[in-house]
Amino acid sequence: MKNICRLSLVLLAASFLGSCERVIDINLNNASPKYVIEGVITNQEDVAPKVLISQTKNFSDDNNFPGITGATVTISDNGGAPVTLDDKGDGSYTTTAFYGTIGHTYALTVTIGSTTYTATSAMPPLVNMDSLYVSKETLFGDEKNIANVDFKDPAGKGNAYRWVQYVNGKKEKTIFVRDDDLTDGNDVNRKLFYFNDDDDDKSRDIKTGDNLRVDMMCIDMNVYKYWYSLDASATGENQQATPANPVSNIKGGALGYFSAHTYQTKTIIVP
Repeated sequence: MKNICRLSLVLLAASFLGSCERVIDINLNNASPKYVIEGVITNQEDVAPKVLISQTKNFSDDNNFPGITGATVTISDNGGAPVTLDDKGDGSYTTTAFYGTIGHTYALTVTIGSTTYTATSAMPPLVNMDSLYVSKETLFGDEKNIANVDFKDPAGKGNAYRWVQYVNGKKEKTIFVRDDDLTDGNDVNRKLFYFNDDDDDKSRDIKTGDNLRVDMMCIDMNVYKYWYSLDASATGENQQATPANPVSNIKGGALGYFSAHTYQTKTIIVP
């Protein structure tokens, strides 16, 4: 009799849980499209300034984002006369009239139709990436190879950094960014921890024999805020009830960023 009662309770619970299953349809409201502007100037010799322009789409649309052509794009260097960038016909705009210089401030103006967007960015001093190497770290019980970057942060707060990691030529999608609020004037060891969306997917793991490349950029604080807020939204650290777009240094209502930054790169073969 007791076994029958237990069986009856199990069946009742299973029936109850089954009856609680429900298909929920989420109605996603369409939003007015916004322009996305991504502008970069570096201290690399013979690497021309470049601006990419695209436009957002609704969630239900495809993931093809064609470039916006026909815009007027200018950049001025340290308050000089604006230089008009060439429209390449694919949403990219560039010029060989000048190249980036450390300590200079650059002003971007983008006009699309009757609307104008503006942004400024100052290229910070170069902070040298002293070394790149790999250490073994234990994350959630698993041992992984992690890239390490060592550098000396200069005295005086306000320095900010971004790193981009490539393994065998494939870009790691994790956003690596940090300011010097807690490391001002110190020797810094930055471990580039990354996390797989799928714990069983080992394709992104750094392995012996891999070609590991890390780019290091010194960025201004407004650009740091963009990458920091984008990372916070992507990793769920944003405490806002409603997801928000990252903080942009572009004025006028466009998304994206305009960054004048230094650039260094190091490559090793993982031992």
